[in-house]
Amino acid sequence: MLFRRTFPTLLIALGVLLAWEGYCRAAGVSPLVLPAPSDVARGLWLNRADIGRHALSTLSVTATGFGLSVCFAFAVSVALHFLPWLRRGVMPLLVASQTVPIVALAPLMVLWFGFGLLPKVLLVILVTFFPMLVSLLSGYGRLPVAYRDQLVSMGAGGWTVFRRATLPVARPSFFAGLRISATYAVVASIFAEYAGARSGLGIYILSAKNSFRADLVLAAVVVSAGLTLLLLGLVEGIDRATGRRHRRGGHAAG
Repeated sequence: MLFRRTFPTLLIALGVLLAWEGYCRAAGVSPLVLPAPSDVARGLWLNRADIGRHALSTLSVTATGFGLSVCFAFAVSVALHFLPWLRRGVMPLLVASQTVPIVALAPLMVLWFGFGLLPKVLLVILVTFFPMLVSLLSGYGRLPVAYRDQLVSMGAGGWTVFRRATLPVARPSFFAGLRISATYAVVASIFAEYAGARSGLGIYILSAKNSFRADLVLAAVVVSAGLTLLLLGLVEGIDRATGRRHRRGGHAAG
């Protein structure tokens, strides 16, 4: 089943790589301008230790920031759900915060908090927090009013209704927001590193660019894409595992 789903994607990717390789070889394009996929793969293999060290630094920042962002988004969503007046006041400000470009935020974070872990983690949180928050709030609103009223008539309090009914209904929306945020997390880490850091793929890309090593820049891009796919795969795995448990719990309750 997995092979059947991924086969068309793999086939298209292989076709693009072959066309890219053929064009570079036939047109005699300089590797300084557009390295062939084989040159990128060679650069990645020969510099695997250095790239791997920087990738681990980026992965640690991404994992820390993304994990904190999930917790923060959930806590804020619960507060906004139970306090409608706070939601009316805060949401316009949160929406306005998303208009600030990440290119402008990254150097400011480094300027304010230095070159350590904190500015990079904060940038990941700022970039990934909003999609999860909006998805959670949207999911909370999917609970049918009649179902909520029925639970209240049976003596259920607000927190019991939220825990027993609202959260399960919001689960699909929550994981949809997680997937969206996961695609931004690695990019946010790299932007923060690019603006100022001691290690990470952002620093490696900057160093390779200054050395006119387009093959190494693309090699780092390939690794960053792999980290994003790894994070997305982790979210998908958690979704499936918790989904099976959720369905078993629903059957047992029924």
